[in-house]
Amino acid sequence: MTEKRKLILASSNKGKIREIKELLPDYEILSMSEAGFEGDIEENGTSFEENAMIKARAVWEKTGHTVLADDSGLEVDAINKEPGIYSARYLGEDTPFDLKMDDILRRLTDVPKDKRSARFVCAMAAILPDGTEKTVRGTMEGYIGYEKKGTNGFGYDPIFVVPEYALTVAELDSDQKNRISHRGAALRKMKEVLS
Repeated sequence: MTEKRKLILASSNKGKIREIKELLPDYEILSMSEAGFEGDIEENGTSFEENAMIKARAVWEKTGHTVLADDSGLEVDAINKEPGIYSARYLGEDTPFDLKMDDILRRLTDVPKDKRSARFVCAMAAILPDGTEKTVRGTMEGYIGYEKKGTNGFGYDPIFVVPEYALTVAELDSDQKNRISHRGAALRKMKEVLS
C-alpha cells in the first residue's frame, strides 16, 4: 500500500477539516495545530484569494510541507455582497452564527425572492514544498431563504438555499453538499494542482 502524502491544512475549523478530509481521502491531512503551528494568523487581505495565501504562507514558513488554506464566505447581492471576506468576523469574531444569520434575514425582510441571490465563494491556496504557490476559486450559487432550516453543515448553511434541490445546504447530506459546494469545486481544481 502506498503511503499517503502529507497535507497540512491552515485551519482549525473542525467542519472545514472534516469536509476536506472527505474530499481528499488520498492524503494524510493534519490541521495546523497537529502540525505544530500555534498562534493566530491575521487575515488582512482584500480578497478571498489574498486571505487564503496569507494563511498558507504563515503555516508553510513554519513547516515546509505542502500546505492548503482556504478562505471562504457568503456574498449576498442585495446587501453589497456582504458579509463577503468578513463572513467569519461579521458582527464580531465571537458572535454565534445564529445571530449572524438572524441579522442577514432581518436585512432582507422586504427583499423579494428574485433579488435574494447569493453565493458561497471558496478561494483555495496551496504552497508546495518547493515554494510553488497556486490559488483556485470555486463558487456555489443560490439564494437566501426566509428562515433557518436544517441541522447539517456549519456557518451560514441553514439560510442558503440551493435551487436545484429547493433545500438549504444544512438540509443536504454531506455527499450531496460535497458534490455541489464551493469548497468541493475549489478542491477538485486544487486536486489537479497537487497531483
